[in-house]
Amino acid sequence: MPAGKRRQSNAMLYTLITFVALFVIATTAAVIYYVRAEELRTTRDTLQNEMDTMVSREESRNLGTIVGARLPGKSNLGTVVEHLDQAVMLVKGTPVRATTAEVKLTETRQAIQPLFERARTYIPLAGAAATAVDPNAKADPNRPADPNAAAPVQVALTDVIRDLLAELDKVTQARNSTEQALATLKGRFDDAVADMEKTKNDLTARVNACEQQVNAIKGQYAQLSATNDQSTKQQLGILQGDLAKAQANAKQLNDELLKTQAEHNVTLGRLQGALTQLSDIRPAPDKEAPAFQPDGAVILVDQPAGVVRINLGSEDRIYQGLTFSVYDRSAGIPRDGKPKAQVEIFAIDSKVATARVLSSDRRNPIAVGDHIANLIWDASQQNQFVVVGDFDTDGDGRPDYDGVTRIEAMIQKWGGVSSTEVTALTDYVILGAEPKVPAEPTVEIQTADPTARERYDAAKARNERYQQIRAQAQKLCVPIFNYDRFLYFTGYANQTGRPGAL
Repeated sequence: MPAGKRRQSNAMLYTLITFVALFVIATTAAVIYYVRAEELRTTRDTLQNEMDTMVSREESRNLGTIVGARLPGKSNLGTVVEHLDQAVMLVKGTPVRATTAEVKLTETRQAIQPLFERARTYIPLAGAAATAVDPNAKADPNRPADPNAAAPVQVALTDVIRDLLAELDKVTQARNSTEQALATLKGRFDDAVADMEKTKNDLTARVNACEQQVNAIKGQYAQLSATNDQSTKQQLGILQGDLAKAQANAKQLNDELLKTQAEHNVTLGRLQGALTQLSDIRPAPDKEAPAFQPDGAVILVDQPAGVVRINLGSEDRIYQGLTFSVYDRSAGIPRDGKPKAQVEIFAIDSKVATARVLSSDRRNPIAVGDHIANLIWDASQQNQFVVVGDFDTDGDGRPDYDGVTRIEAMIQKWGGVSSTEVTALTDYVILGAEPKVPAEPTVEIQTADPTARERYDAAKARNERYQQIRAQAQKLCVPIFNYDRFLYFTGYANQTGRPGAL
């Protein structure tokens, strides 16, 4: 073979061998890379699963927001564990033992739960009561307690502390008030003891003085006894003579008294007969006549608006809030004073005023020309009233302790004058129910209740004044109105149930 062809054949052979060697190397490297890549992919998936178990991808992206600043020398998980330990220590106040977060949370719940149950007796807590747990029981780290096994009270610890502090403040205030009341009572008790001691000393001194006086009187009696024994018969004769004279004078005075009473009875009979004849000729004047005189009249009626206008204004001393009873112009004011309607002034001009309708009768509506009247108010004078008796102003069926005061306040507010005694200047007497007098307390009742006698005397005094006022009013012919007629004649009957009335 020529030398040129041999060299050419060797070059091709070398080239082929080199290609084959490079192919084998490349194939081997590819196989090794593939195997290594599979191992890395498997390791990556394993690590990703572990990472997903430990933290989700969303949590991983927001890890800085969730954990916050990492503590020096701590990982993010270590930082969370450290914060959990601090929270547990803040609640339990004891060193936190090394265990799982679940056990730590369970132990914390077990420590708090009995406290919640104790707090339930002082403040209301949301949720059902949980099963009682032993705060000294230790949780098994290998078998952690199921947090859902019991039904713990779902309430914030801060809310419980705040509510307990508020309850403590209330208890503290109540205790302070009680201590103040106790101090006041102690002061009063000490004053009472001091007064009692002073009274005791005064009584002892008086007893000693009385004993001395008794001894002195005994001595004087012994001295006078002998003297009196001698002059007793003489004095007895004198006294018997004086007694006979006194009896004769008494008999004479009794005869004169009988004669005077007979003459008085005859005079009363003649007077009664004269009054009877006079009443037949001229009837006695009606003492209640002024109450049946109207104060004004209705001059305009607006039924849809529920208002009326009357012929009284500021020149007549009309003011807002004053009520009037409305009476039919043809029938006049009835004896019981019950009106067809009631109105209340709310706008005033110089000569007229506008009033809202408080109550009315649909079958007999307010008409122009109807009379209006108020027993208290008067354009020309101040009427004088005397209020006495028991009044039920709030309609609860029981006499009010301040019923008289309320009625007197309304009388003064509406231009009248209240007085305590019936005189010739009294215009009207407002008579409530007769005050009841309880049975006179016995000694046993007074011993059990020292104030029983005082209440009895007060009730008796009120009843006596009631009888005295009524008798004086009848004697002086002063008109007497009961509570219902008084309300009718003032246009206030439908206002008593309103808040703030009377």
